[in-house]
Amino acid sequence: MKDKIFGVLQRVGRSFMLPIAILPVAGLLLGVGGSFTNETMLQAYGLMDLMGPGTFLNAILGVMSQAGDIVFANLPIIFAMGVAIGMAKKEKEVAALAAAIAFFIMHASISAMITSHGGTDAMLSGATASVCGITSLQMGVFGGIIVGLGVAALHNKFYKIELPQVLSFFGGTRFVPIISGLTYTLVGIAMFYVWPIVQQGIYAVGGVVMESGYAGTWVYGLMERALIPFGLHHVFYLPFWQTALGGTMEVAGRMVEGAQNIFFAQLADPTVTQFAVSATRFMSGKFPLMIFGLPGAALAMYKCAKPEKKKLVAGLLLSAAVTSMLTGITEPIEFTFLFVAPLLYVIHCVFAGAAYMLMHIFEVGVGMTFSGGLIDMFLFGILQGNAKTNWIWIVIVGIGYFVVYYFLFSFLIKKLDLQTPGRDDNEEVKLYTRSDVNAKKAGEAVAAEDELSEAICCGLGGKKNISDVDCCATRLRCTVHKTELVNDAALKATGASGVVHKGNGVQIIYGPHVTVIKSNLEDYLEHAPNEEYISTQETDNTVEETVAVSEGKIIDSIIISSPVNGTAADLSETPDEAFAGRMMGDGAMVIPEDGMVFAPENGEVCFIFNTKHAIGFQTESRVTMLLHIGIDTVKLDGKGFEPLVKEGDKKPIIMNIMDGSMELKINSFIGSMNEDIDITKEGKDIMIGFNPKFFIDALRVIDEEEVTLYMVNPKAPCFIKDDEGKFIYLILPVNFNAATN
Repeated sequence: MKDKIFGVLQRVGRSFMLPIAILPVAGLLLGVGGSFTNETMLQAYGLMDLMGPGTFLNAILGVMSQAGDIVFANLPIIFAMGVAIGMAKKEKEVAALAAAIAFFIMHASISAMITSHGGTDAMLSGATASVCGITSLQMGVFGGIIVGLGVAALHNKFYKIELPQVLSFFGGTRFVPIISGLTYTLVGIAMFYVWPIVQQGIYAVGGVVMESGYAGTWVYGLMERALIPFGLHHVFYLPFWQTALGGTMEVAGRMVEGAQNIFFAQLADPTVTQFAVSATRFMSGKFPLMIFGLPGAALAMYKCAKPEKKKLVAGLLLSAAVTSMLTGITEPIEFTFLFVAPLLYVIHCVFAGAAYMLMHIFEVGVGMTFSGGLIDMFLFGILQGNAKTNWIWIVIVGIGYFVVYYFLFSFLIKKLDLQTPGRDDNEEVKLYTRSDVNAKKAGEAVAAEDELSEAICCGLGGKKNISDVDCCATRLRCTVHKTELVNDAALKATGASGVVHKGNGVQIIYGPHVTVIKSNLEDYLEHAPNEEYISTQETDNTVEETVAVSEGKIIDSIIISSPVNGTAADLSETPDEAFAGRMMGDGAMVIPEDGMVFAPENGEVCFIFNTKHAIGFQTESRVTMLLHIGIDTVKLDGKGFEPLVKEGDKKPIIMNIMDGSMELKINSFIGSMNEDIDITKEGKDIMIGFNPKFFIDALRVIDEEEVTLYMVNPKAPCFIKDDEGKFIYLILPVNFNAATN
């Protein structure tokens, strides 16, 4: 259980890195733009004439400032989408879309609840905020993280779901936004009641941290470094940076929560004369550590390397040290001595806590985007002026850290004979990364092969021959490099109804469950060998023999009436390759003479396409069919079609005609009836069934006391006309089982 929780938290921490990755760019834009448009700074450096209000440079810098600020203002939805992408196992673009939809739905639901409970005036001060233009609760990035994690969980569970045939179009990835939207409607309602309590709790915890003074800052720095080997440091520090846990402050007339958000709000406010140390205490401690301390450790490891390996070690450690100093990315150095000398990392964590505490003591007000390198120090420290940031203490403390790290690491490496780079004759000289640690701990996992996907891949000529994979409602749409490598017979053997070639495009017809097949194929292609497979005649013959056996012999014949009036033709004449090749099954084509489509037999409407151009129908003899009207009529998006039935409609009106009497029976969604009507009959007795909708429509417009019905047999059309020839109607009968009506 512990390992499972750890694994989940590790994935959560990694998922934070995607939205965090945009912060350096946004911070750079905001830092440069905000700094050089600050009139106080411009006056201090005599730059008013060059960059002051009204100048071209001022306008450009203003754009940069706004471009950076918009990212920080919309971090919640960025985190919602980013976390969903990071936590989703596959089909990550679907998870991102679902997260955006769920985010808006959740906040819209909260907004509706706020309105129905007296509006913002009835809420606690500072409890509400505008989220993407929606009046909602002040949830900060927690709201985005809640959405991202929840949607990712729903996505991973349902993105391959297979629904019943009637609803199969909404299966697979299409189901994820649907279930996410429904779920977060309920979450939004729940949050209206739960989040105010959470807000009070967050404020209370933040207050304890703030009141703990320098000791609290030291513990924060220690924990932040200690969690790095586990990949959980993002989970730890992010709430302090982005939520009320890191404090709240009114800046430029608006309430801001989260240490990093407070810093950047102050950065954009020209009236601020000194940055709040209560916020920067959670950031500034990184600067002496990354710019000075770890390079000192790198120098110590170089000095302790064996002479014959110093040249190679120098190249490795120099690049790692420069990376740490400039960007604040410390993994190449930290993971190296963590891996071979854990004692050094324990000492490193203690000094990390001390660095944060010292920056707090000396009131250093330098913030950052995500790292404590020279770039951030220059933008958010030196450029802002020492009076505003006290950045000079970073240099003073940093020099001390360089000296301490160098001598202490050198002493311990030699004294304890620690196997840092260049000290082991039997080991390759290298720097370690997180992947090395993870590989040593858990090894490499190989995904299980998917037999169906493997067969499809082979039929398409192998992974190397596949350029693109996509799908529509029923067809797997692939693009290949060499069409001659595609084996149609092998693809049909995977359960496909048919294969259509259009240039380098190959369409494999599977039906509405194709979205699941597509997802599995994409998973398989990630680890499949990058090879080409050449189709052989042997494979084709095998498939053909299998098909021939499966066809068997005809055991019964069923006659089904035509659903439309018109001219019949062989299905092969249909100007659609899939239907003409009988890839969707056998059938017939009729060129219509009117615009009416009738039930071909007594049965049930299984489904109606949302574009209304196709109807699924099952007869009472269990024959399933698709009534498809027109070619490419899906593009009409339902225009020109008017369904007169609904899913589940069945049961015709039954006429049992005998001497002197006609029995009318019906039991359907429109009602029930069992009546006898006196008639005059000529000819033999007959029992015939009609679609009640069409029969009633005909009778409704006949304004006569008596009508004459002409019926030959239960399979032939019925004519209704009068003796004077004013009207004549034709109604097609439907097949039925008398025992069931």
